[in-house]
Amino acid sequence: MAEIHSTSKQDSKSSHSGKRQALISLSDKKDLTLLGNGLQELGFTIVSTGGTASALENCGVSVTKVEELTHFPEILDGRVKTLHPNIHGGILARRDRAHHTEALENHGIGTFDVVVVNLYPFYDTVSSSAGVSFEDGVEKIDIGGSAMIRAAAKNRKDVLVVVDSNDYPALLEYLRGVHNDPQFPRSLARKAFQHVASYDSAVSEWLWKQNYFIPGLTVNLSRKSEVRYGENAHQKAAFYADKSLAEVNAGGIATAIQHHGKADAAWNCVCDFSKPTCVVVKHTNPCGAASRNDIVEAYCLAVKADPVSAFGGIVAFNVELDEVLAKDIREFRSPTDGETRMFYEIVVAPKYTEKGLEVLRGKSKTLRILEATKNSKGKLSLRQVGGGWLVKKPMILHRTISSSMPSLRRLRKKMSSMMLSLHGLV
Repeated sequence: MAEIHSTSKQDSKSSHSGKRQALISLSDKKDLTLLGNGLQELGFTIVSTGGTASALENCGVSVTKVEELTHFPEILDGRVKTLHPNIHGGILARRDRAHHTEALENHGIGTFDVVVVNLYPFYDTVSSSAGVSFEDGVEKIDIGGSAMIRAAAKNRKDVLVVVDSNDYPALLEYLRGVHNDPQFPRSLARKAFQHVASYDSAVSEWLWKQNYFIPGLTVNLSRKSEVRYGENAHQKAAFYADKSLAEVNAGGIATAIQHHGKADAAWNCVCDFSKPTCVVVKHTNPCGAASRNDIVEAYCLAVKADPVSAFGGIVAFNVELDEVLAKDIREFRSPTDGETRMFYEIVVAPKYTEKGLEVLRGKSKTLRILEATKNSKGKLSLRQVGGGWLVKKPMILHRTISSSMPSLRRLRKKMSSMMLSLHGLV
């Protein structure tokens, strides 16, 4: 076993000179110049590893290499470089405890005031369309980075931990005293633990790949946007995208592009039809659905099924929305009085023509126009129930409907009814 050497007290004094220290180790080096120069201007001694240290030096930033503190080289192809008491002692030591400070002095360990780390790109590697071998995937599992992030986040009263380059400006402002929000260190720590948790959930999911009902399931959600309200007008709500590996390029309403909520029920249903189809839903309740070769005709029939409920609802199409259809949506009058223009909260389609989009944008300032990719088949379904979640395999729609041979028209009608019922719309 290799011996771990600690630095002497004299080494510590000469290395640190009482200056504040920042530890930086990054895979994603976005805005590294901003961060490095900003910390250097504030008088920080910057300690860094491998490629990050080289990148900082190329930016003109003075760097102390990690091995200068540990007196130990990187080993095992870089698997071990920061897992050392001279690093973790400086991160985890509590400044308000005399015996912690005494221990650091006895072993010649300097403290870190800022830790900036992001992790190996495991998620991007294993979700790449090019594919990845098991061994290559394993090598992208970060160990030292996760340990430093967790250590710094645990010691949030004394250490500022940053995992997102978008937080660099706020960090520098805080250190300059531009703002003195007492909750800022805690907010960074929360974000850090969430970052590591999401990372670990991706690793676990990947290792359990091809297994449906695994012993433990972590649902990795990331807030995408706040919405005006939830399923009811009085409910506050936010929309979260599923960051699970199974959802990569899987389509669905969460991946929709908002051009100008709760469109999921209508979108899931309309995606199951092969013919041009329109589905109208309000508060996840069905208002109408119709399939025709002419999508404008399908739209009119779907609205006429229950125009009162359709007013203020969600309209979903499974074909490109062009100028002709957009004009009909914009000008269509309610069948109840023949005068009132139909109002919708959301329109969702797989694609829009430029003219179609232009016409729809002029319908209402509050209309949300979503462009979504069709859902992939075979995904697990999760449904929240009291005290837990129901996890279901995907429903397979078999083509055998009757032992007798029905007419083609009746067969199509049966199939449509079954697809609607699968989504709870009948």
